[in-house]
Amino acid sequence: MTAFQRAGIGRPLARLVACAAAALLVPALPAHAQAAPASASRTPDYCSSVRDPQLAARLSRDIADVLSGRQDTVAFAVSDAGTGVSCAYHSTSHYDSASVVKATVMGAVLRRAEDEHRYLTDWEDSNLEQMITASDNTAATNLWNDLGMSRLQAFLQLAGMKDTVLGTGGYWGLTQITAADELRMLDVFTDNPNVLTPAGKAYALKLMSQVEADQRWGTPFGAPATVTVHVKNGWLPRATHGWRVHSLGIFTGAGKDYRMAVLTEDNDTEEYGIDTIQGIAAVVHRDLNGTAPAAGIAPHAHSAEASEVSDGSAPFGPAAH
Repeated sequence: MTAFQRAGIGRPLARLVACAAAALLVPALPAHAQAAPASASRTPDYCSSVRDPQLAARLSRDIADVLSGRQDTVAFAVSDAGTGVSCAYHSTSHYDSASVVKATVMGAVLRRAEDEHRYLTDWEDSNLEQMITASDNTAATNLWNDLGMSRLQAFLQLAGMKDTVLGTGGYWGLTQITAADELRMLDVFTDNPNVLTPAGKAYALKLMSQVEADQRWGTPFGAPATVTVHVKNGWLPRATHGWRVHSLGIFTGAGKDYRMAVLTEDNDTEEYGIDTIQGIAAVVHRDLNGTAPAAGIAPHAHSAEASEVSDGSAPFGPAAH
């Protein structure tokens, strides 16, 4: 019996997915956050919240402090269901996906099984586990080819990821993604009721919580011990725009329900991109939890893992955009 079967996904799902065509419940991203940073005399309005505008203002200031002087190109989107805080910056700009597209592939595989009212096969279960927990590229290629472009595109449409452009020629790592769409992808596994059943969400979150230790850098940085961390990262150098370094994170438990997507390029090294992401993540965790960053996390705890070796999701060469 697969983990998917143990989760109980094999029961008829018609009644559970009938609302799939409904409007997606994705937190709105503030339009003003798409503008370039304001002058030094005014803090950029990265974040907003009707319920807690002071928290949103503080988080905007803290993110601005992190980004001050950074030389890479950054986009991010953050959503916290508990406080109503949402943040965005260049969240509709396109980036090569690298390995973070594997979360989308997982969502499409789970949705297909639900559409067909069946359990995952052992082959699907095995490939999903390797693709997410170890970021295995062969497993990703297996699932990408097995799904086919039509089903992948249908999943993007269902999830509301209308700005995502699938990679061609088998280069799934060159899929064009945006921070806003990646946040919608994370919503598929959390608050969006229209794409996966609770059992499907639980399966996805379980795998993302079991990512190997050397790939748990990025958005988990500074998360308090009271929350459960779910992560998927990507890292890829190209002939132009340097390293793409991305991190997706979902944080649940202890009354918390928030997520973030941070995308970067124009990094001279992988480590530089990781530093940018972890700077943003640290202040997000601190401000949303009202605590200092978790004990035991050194400022450059990732250095041993930043091997400067591509994740292998696409060949080295001219960028796709």
